[in-house]
Amino acid sequence: MIEQKEIFDRTERLVGEDAMRRIRETRVIIFGIGGVGSWCAEGLIRSGIMNLTIVDSDFVCASNINRQAMATTKTIDKVKVEALKLKLLDINPKANITSIQSIYSSETRNSFHLEEFDFVIDAIDSLAHKAELILHATTDLPDSVKFFSSMGAALKMDPMQIRTDEFWNVKGCPLARALRQRFKRDHRFPKRKFRVVYSPELLPNKGIVHTQPTDTWSVQKAQINGSMVHITAIFGFTLASMILRECL
Repeated sequence: MIEQKEIFDRTERLVGEDAMRRIRETRVIIFGIGGVGSWCAEGLIRSGIMNLTIVDSDFVCASNINRQAMATTKTIDKVKVEALKLKLLDINPKANITSIQSIYSSETRNSFHLEEFDFVIDAIDSLAHKAELILHATTDLPDSVKFFSSMGAALKMDPMQIRTDEFWNVKGCPLARALRQRFKRDHRFPKRKFRVVYSPELLPNKGIVHTQPTDTWSVQKAQINGSMVHITAIFGFTLASMILRECL
């Protein structure tokens, strides 16, 4: 059996023993493990996070292979959280990984006990569910539970435009705009500020566009937009970095 010290030798050389201990003790939950969330999870496990919960209700399909960490031709039709858990345990068999095949919603939110985590990560696609998580995490949880969110990673090619900022400062992101409009429409607003990863770049789809359910955020109309792994992965790794830097 490979020793933990050997796996994380390069990480500890950079951050030191104390930070490495804090990383090991940190508890993270990620909602949505698609093109962004799956790479966030992998980045955390490869960096020494030992306590990770991943939540998603979906199954791996062929169209996931171009951008999701656990999606391969061998994992098609597998439960996403289970496929990703197996991959993460291959990286670190001693990690404590909890996989939950579920969605976050107003009906399920109390089952997740978010107050027990140090970090809550939102990588949800559904506008309605994303808005609910943002409101819950910024309104009902103690300040000690830090919350980070991903805005839309589709329709982008230039990694140099990816950045982080406070949610209300984001410009040029259709998902952030849709969330703000929803909050204003419902007269329900986040009670504290939170940081997000986003990109103002917005390219047109040049291929065939398929429609999708209207509760998923979209550009002008409900549609499945094109996306690339070098963008979604950087979004995910950026979220992971936001957590890891808090541990230093």
